[in-house]
Amino acid sequence: MTTKLWANSGDSHFIEPDDLWSKELPKSLVDLVPRSVKDEDGLWETVYVDGQSFRRRLPKMTGGAKEFRDLAQRAPGFKDFSKRIADQDEEGVWAELVFPSLGMWAASFRTRELLKETARITNDFSVSEIMSLSPRLLPTAQISTLDVQDAIDEMQRCAGLGFKSVFFTISPHPMQQDWQHDYWEPLWAAMEEAKMVIAFHIGTEPIDMAAGEVIGITYRGPGGAVMNYTETTFSGQRAVMKMVASGALDRHPDLKVMVSEGGATWAPFLADRMEEGYRQHYMTVRPKLNRSPREIIYSQVYASFQHDPTAVSACRDMGFNNVMWGSDYPHLEGTYGHTQETLHGLFDGVDAATSDRIRFGAFEELFPSAPKAPADIRN
Repeated sequence: MTTKLWANSGDSHFIEPDDLWSKELPKSLVDLVPRSVKDEDGLWETVYVDGQSFRRRLPKMTGGAKEFRDLAQRAPGFKDFSKRIADQDEEGVWAELVFPSLGMWAASFRTRELLKETARITNDFSVSEIMSLSPRLLPTAQISTLDVQDAIDEMQRCAGLGFKSVFFTISPHPMQQDWQHDYWEPLWAAMEEAKMVIAFHIGTEPIDMAAGEVIGITYRGPGGAVMNYTETTFSGQRAVMKMVASGALDRHPDLKVMVSEGGATWAPFLADRMEEGYRQHYMTVRPKLNRSPREIIYSQVYASFQHDPTAVSACRDMGFNNVMWGSDYPHLEGTYGHTQETLHGLFDGVDAATSDRIRFGAFEELFPSAPKAPADIRN
């Protein structure tokens, strides 16, 4: 029998209950929370977010991918949190970082009070319904990014509640300044002091309601599905580029950044490209950095992947040690239902040090208070 491989996961998700926000919010805000309404034929849905809406065609599932979609929908612990640890044990996942689902629309909220209150409610729910189940579950805190002081206040409250990271959309709402601007400096300083990790998740761009679609749905026609999926990975790289080039990470050397679900092989390339740009255009570069872009990326940026064999090479052969695996439980892109096949395909034949670093070490370094896997399963 093949030995079961275990790993920590730098990416997973939960579904918020339908009435999570409506139970506490006033009606004026309830009408603004994210929701989707599918057409009777199941081919289209209308997504509503904060008084805005857009329609999108739902994908037709064909071939082997349908098997994985069905598995994801059947994952017992996706909605029933009491069964989540059983799912982890079955799949071979020890500890996992947990992102929201509806909360990933945060960059499209434009009402300050709505974003502030939904974040607070979701964080309290995460404490009572997810964190209470097991220290192996590490939900990300949510904050309002429509006002920097709102963000700081909720981040500090969440740090006191035991959260170790804060979920960030790839960019804030277009009405707000992007992450490279000095407006966010007080938040970076407060997060560094609180030892909270910045957890970017790809695919969280705001909705362009004028165009009636999600920003990032760039391509249509032949190859569109693959091209749009690939396009989402670049936004995580851009978020890191902003944090490095603006000097935010240089000024806060103890502040850590994670990019979930965007692969990891891009990090050495981005370091090369930024290093070259900084060196060759030094006379026009502002601000000047105390450390090179490569040193900043290699010491402060972490990245998770699901299936990419080249991510293993990034760690083993390119010196980028901050690579961690992620299950993306239980999404279509994830490994639920074939996690063991995936882990063996990635790590069979890989040296023990590299395998351990990607499956456990990077996660434990980023989240040192998370429970470590017992020796008998850390094979």
